[in-house]
Amino acid sequence: MGTVTRGTTNPNRLRRMDRWIAAVHGAALRRAEDPLAVDLGYGAAPWTAVELLTRLRSVAPRTRVTGIEIEADRVAAARPCAREGLDFVRGGFEVPVTGRPTLIRAANVLRQYEEAEVTAAWARLCARLAPADPATGSGGGLLVEGTCDEIGRRHVWVALGPEGPRTVTFAARLASLDQPSDLAERLPKALIHRNVPGEPVHAFLRDFDRAWAAAAPFASYGARQRWIRTATALAADWPIVDGTSRWRQGEVTVRWEALAPRA
Repeated sequence: MGTVTRGTTNPNRLRRMDRWIAAVHGAALRRAEDPLAVDLGYGAAPWTAVELLTRLRSVAPRTRVTGIEIEADRVAAARPCAREGLDFVRGGFEVPVTGRPTLIRAANVLRQYEEAEVTAAWARLCARLAPADPATGSGGGLLVEGTCDEIGRRHVWVALGPEGPRTVTFAARLASLDQPSDLAERLPKALIHRNVPGEPVHAFLRDFDRAWAAAAPFASYGARQRWIRTATALAADWPIVDGTSRWRQGEVTVRWEALAPRA
């Protein structure tokens, strides 16, 4: 289910997303009886699936990764890279794997679809995730869907659980960033057309830039210290869910409902 994407990819392109997944979802992968991660739409080369296995196994050694592509030739080209814990299959949004994945990563996939198609794609993928704990309603699998530039310096992604979207993360190589709103061009499909006056994501990026400008004196201590100061100020008015340990990595994560498009 789905259409063939351009398939462009580069080694190490998704390092920021992978690093975040390992940090925030590593415990869930370790707890899972059979931790399976899916790299959906890995593209013309299998680098991102290979790297995902390495990075996830550094925090959850039993993790398996399945790369899924809708283009048969891409699957055939990737199979020589298969190994213990890593395989490749043909498929799309139906996620043709046995069992329910603990993680589905879909990077630079929905970017090439229409905005109106996003909700249905999210729902289909979330329905394939490992379910939440019936007693607490928490936990379950994680869908991470977002967009980055060609070399992975700027990245924005949405994290979704079985119940739907939870958070939005903005991540960047800070030395290459003039202002936080530079990340607007990498907003996921659900948000990129909403960066206009009157929409929450527009207001968030406006406030992000203002906090960045106010933190300019901290630039003498380095871009990282300026970013931390910016995030601290931003958290006074927006539901930021992470803290200094993630801000040091050039990330800021905010609750989805604060940025969700208005009807």
